[in-house]
Parts: sequence; structure tokens; C-alpha cells
Amino acid sequence: MVCLITGSSRGLGKAVALAFGKKGHRVVIHYKERKEEAEEVVLQIRESMALKADVGNFNEVKTLVDEVAAKWGGIDVLVNNAGITKEALLLKTSERDFDEVMETNLKGAFNFIRAVLPSMLTPHFEKKGEVLKGRITGHIINISSIAGLKGKSGLSAYSASKAALIGLTMCAARELSVHNIMVNAVLPGYMMTDMGTASTGAAKEKALQESVVKNYSDPNNVAEFICYLSGTSGTTGQVFNLDSRML
Repeated sequence: MVCLITGSSRGLGKAVALAFGKKGHRVVIHYKERKEEAEEVVLQIRESMALKADVGNFNEVKTLVDEVAAKWGGIDVLVNNAGITKEALLLKTSERDFDEVMETNLKGAFNFIRAVLPSMLTPHFEKKGEVLKGRITGHIINISSIAGLKGKSGLSAYSASKAALIGLTMCAARELSVHNIMVNAVLPGYMMTDMGTASTGAAKEKALQESVVKNYSDPNNVAEFICYLSGTSGTTGQVFNLDSRML
């Protein structure tokens, strides 16, 4: 399979890329600014490439997807992982910060879904010009957050973007199931990645206190689940909560 993971130069995205690579899949490492880190990930995967694109710019996203299609024939798995957050109380959140979070977390996923669909809608499995029915032609996995279900104080833009991403997942699942394209959302939980460690000490402590198992989520475990999900059939329109905190 050809697997494209957005925002995969570090953090959860990197863990997902490495997990797919270990299973022998071709992996596309997407980055926006961290070229050196992306190239380091490429060195750890037998068949992979690192490509740059601003997720909020559809033309750049389409160019990236076209380059992958030209080399490997299409994309089988898309993991929309790229995301940012801006911590501030609602009254102190600027319009600029709100727009930036929504553009990356929501519009970015929308752009990549639009860009990869043409290759997924042209099934790879054909016999005498007829599509072999029942074969899965693509998996789209959107990385959301428990903040999208119940909101988080000081994370209005992030929470709104992740809630909207769940809505986009549900809509895409309904529209694309007829084409055997599975669309699901995964809620990873609080992780000590670059984004997690950048949070305030109070936020980290609260996440730990709310955890049933009294521990943070492990990016490698989340990555393994995403790999598993990409190999299933008939599972679509689901929100998988891997967060150990109670709703």
C-alpha cells in the first residue's frame, strides 16, 4: 500500500509513518517546514519519500498528491495528522490565531481528502475493465481529539477544529462508502509529543489526573492501531476514542 501521513516529520505522524514502514508499505512523509527531520524519517523506511506542502493551500496539496501518483500510481491510505494549537482563553483568542488553527486542522484535512479522492475513486483492482466489487479502494483516517467531543478550556479554536473534523469524517464516510472508501476518526489522547510537551504544566497534570490508567497515551500504540484500522474492511464512520480520560 501507499500511505500518506500529513505532518509526519515528528510526533504522532512520525510514529505512524515508521509503523507503516515496518510493515513494508510505501510511505509519504509530509512536512511544511521541517525538511531535515522529514528526511531523517525517510532514512528509516525502505520505500519512502518526503514532500513539502502547506496543508491550507490546495494547489500545493494537489501538486504533492500528483507527484506521489506519478511515482507510485496512487494513494491507498491517507492519515490526516497535521495539526496545531493555540492556547488562550476565548476572549484572548485572536481572529488570526483562530483562523490559523482552523486552516491547518480542518481545511488541511479537507484539502488532502479532495486531492487523494481521484486516485481512490479509480480502483486499483480491475479485471477486464470491471471493478472487482467488495474490494476496499481506500482508507482515510482523521486524527481528532477528545477536545472535539467535550471542549477544552483555553483551547476554543483547537476544540472547534477537532469537532468539525469529526463532522467531516461522518459526512465523508456516508458519501464514500458506496465507493468502498472507509473514513474514520481516531482520538489519540494526551501524548508527550512536541505539541503535548508545549502545553502548560497545569494542563499536563490535569490530563494525568483524568486518565483512568494514570498515564499518557503512547504514540507508538496509537500508530499500531491506525495501521490495524487501515487493514480493515467494512469499518467506516466511526470515532475511535483511544483517550484514557473519562468523557
